[in-house]
Amino acid sequence: MVDDDRKRVWLDLKPLPEQPEINLGTLGHVDNGKSTLVQALTGVWTGKHSEELRRGITIRVGYADAAFYRCTKCEYYCIQSVCPKCGGPTKFLRAVSFVDCPGHHSLMVTMLSGAAVMDGALLVIDASKTCPQPQDREHLAAAEVVGIEKILIVQNKIDLVSQERAVENFEEIKKFVKNTVAENAPIVPVSAQHSSNTDVLIQEIERSIPTPKRDLRKPPRMWVVRSFDVNRPGVLANEIVGGVIGGSVLQGVFEVEGEIEISPGVSVREEAETRYEALQTEIKSLEAGGKPVKKAKSGGLVGLGTNLDPSLTKADGLVGNLVGKPGSLPPASNSLTLGTDLFEKAIGTEEMVKVDKIKANEPLVLNIGTSVTSGIVKSVRAHVIDLSLKRPACVEPKARVTISRRIGEGWRLIGYGAVES
Repeated sequence: MVDDDRKRVWLDLKPLPEQPEINLGTLGHVDNGKSTLVQALTGVWTGKHSEELRRGITIRVGYADAAFYRCTKCEYYCIQSVCPKCGGPTKFLRAVSFVDCPGHHSLMVTMLSGAAVMDGALLVIDASKTCPQPQDREHLAAAEVVGIEKILIVQNKIDLVSQERAVENFEEIKKFVKNTVAENAPIVPVSAQHSSNTDVLIQEIERSIPTPKRDLRKPPRMWVVRSFDVNRPGVLANEIVGGVIGGSVLQGVFEVEGEIEISPGVSVREEAETRYEALQTEIKSLEAGGKPVKKAKSGGLVGLGTNLDPSLTKADGLVGNLVGKPGSLPPASNSLTLGTDLFEKAIGTEEMVKVDKIKANEPLVLNIGTSVTSGIVKSVRAHVIDLSLKRPACVEPKARVTISRRIGEGWRLIGYGAVES
């Protein structure tokens, strides 16, 4: 991003030939091997938080980039510039960013934040378990709710089962995805642990999940998915650099030295009330594909170095904000009216709990882009609800919002709503 390595945004991301074109998500139940698969495809282990390393599960949404190549001699698909199979030269196909989502049921709200920036997804199934597991169902439903249409199914841990069990699991998968957005999705058997059959998986990604058309003429927009203070402890005052925000550009192009607004911004305490104040700053540097760039366009993950006080960006403090040119963003609001569409059952629960109608004064959790906010239902009219939000939302009319309700020990996805006002 700039000369000093400590100012790099997406840590551990190797430089790529070009900026990533798409964001590919990983979906599926906890311990299905999502992070191991991302590591096999990128060389990066996305779980860097100390608790993730201790427990061996993904807690935060993780990110990694990869470049896909095809050998010009043997047609082998890989992530190397020299073919690992025959040693021949390879042709660069495209760069992609991976969005690695947690699979534990208690982290469903976190998973939904990651899903907001996905262009396509890999639904990872554990061949050694009966399919579907609870979060297999919940993640697939979430993908449909947020509008992810390009899905590829990865039948993982194929090395742990017999041929008979692999075929049985294949049939379970086909039954599971029938009448869903993934009904006709390719199913690729792999062993992520041994990086086996990843060449076929890359080939299917290239065939099944094309780069969507982007409108670079629109005003730039980006959801913040990470934010950092990249200054080391003890750094001298005159060497401190501004805060860094990272995300995925939804539309348009961001440029170095461009002015940006970040909304709804940060909370400001005034006597007995708390309000949110939008931030304005200048882009001091940009990183995309693991290297500094002057412009960052739609597609893949990018990092923006700013003039912001790093205390505002540290520890993901600005996650959920919308970024754009000053004056171009929709207004932030403390209330929301949604036309709702609820599931018949809470599909992420073992017992498939029936979803009752939403009631007045009920607390709900909403995912709006990468923003997570809670709300209290103020009124209900047929399938329309009015909510008062704890944290203001910056959202366009007709935008889709996921709705979660407290069921048992966690917040469960129960449906979605379309913003009416």
